[in-house]
Amino acid sequence: MDEPPDIATLGRRIMIVGPTNSGKSTLAVAIGERLGMPARHVDLFNHTPNTDWVPRPKAEFHALHAAAIAEPEWVMDGNYSEVLPARLQRATGIIAIDDFLARRYWRYFRRTLSQNRAGALEGNRDSIKWHMIHWLWHTRRSGGKLRIMAENSGLPLVVCRNQQELDRLYRAWGLTLPLA
Repeated sequence: MDEPPDIATLGRRIMIVGPTNSGKSTLAVAIGERLGMPARHVDLFNHTPNTDWVPRPKAEFHALHAAAIAEPEWVMDGNYSEVLPARLQRATGIIAIDDFLARRYWRYFRRTLSQNRAGALEGNRDSIKWHMIHWLWHTRRSGGKLRIMAENSGLPLVVCRNQQELDRLYRAWGLTLPLA
């Protein structure tokens, strides 16, 4: 990654996309705090609070997502291909992040075992799940696909392909890691 552009070039509705456990939620909170905008986590629209990540009914998920993207400003992390096109239409800029699979597994175990993370589900009853371990493997190449989607959008874009580039972004924009 070259020197990142000024954060203002991304506008006031910033999408953050990337594979599971690549740092999207933490980055969303940091940007939201820095810019005084709400950080929205698509995972929280799709899952029922006070559960161990039990999905909501699809209609409820879609309604929560639609209400959030209708807001005048936000920084929103998450993918979910079924609602991604609607978010992309409202976004003013995109950050696409990725990281090595081994680090993404490490983040999954650390955040789940510590019960301390950005974007945690209300009630924070997280547990290690074989489904998530499989999902990480299954989506190991999704970062490239999401980056291409972001590039094709024509929106202002920042790409971080690994932790070093993400760290450089935090420094360049004066971001601090949020306290979970």
